[in-house]
Amino acid sequence: MGTFISHSPAETRSLGQSLGQAAERGWVIALSGDLGAGKTELVKGLAHGLGATTRVHSPTFTLVNEYGGGRLTLFHLDLYRLETPGQMIAAGLEPFLQPDGVTVIEWAERIYDLRFTICDLKRVQIEILSDMDRRIVYDDPSA
Repeated sequence: MGTFISHSPAETRSLGQSLGQAAERGWVIALSGDLGAGKTELVKGLAHGLGATTRVHSPTFTLVNEYGGGRLTLFHLDLYRLETPGQMIAAGLEPFLQPDGVTVIEWAERIYDLRFTICDLKRVQIEILSDMDRRIVYDDPSA
């Protein structure tokens, strides 16, 4: 487990870029944090670290954005609008939980109680400390 303090969106993106450079096929990264905590900023950096060249934005209204062009495909999920276990199951999330690439899930705490099989789960919790400062805790249970 690692804890990092970010003092700006650029530092959060830089941390995400390092994570993307280290990412391996099959990783599922579960992001948790309040609105405005910096989850999407971390994903922007992660996509850059994977070599994706397209603009990254939150898939709040589409559920999943896919970014190719890098060394691994990035699947970016946002579960904010899904409220019940039934909605999550009906959304067809399971293929993204054993990806042929890397999956990042914003609002991932919403799936922890479901009985999905997730092979290589990493957890990232982002906590707002001040207007600019964030505590980012990275936990890799398989390490």
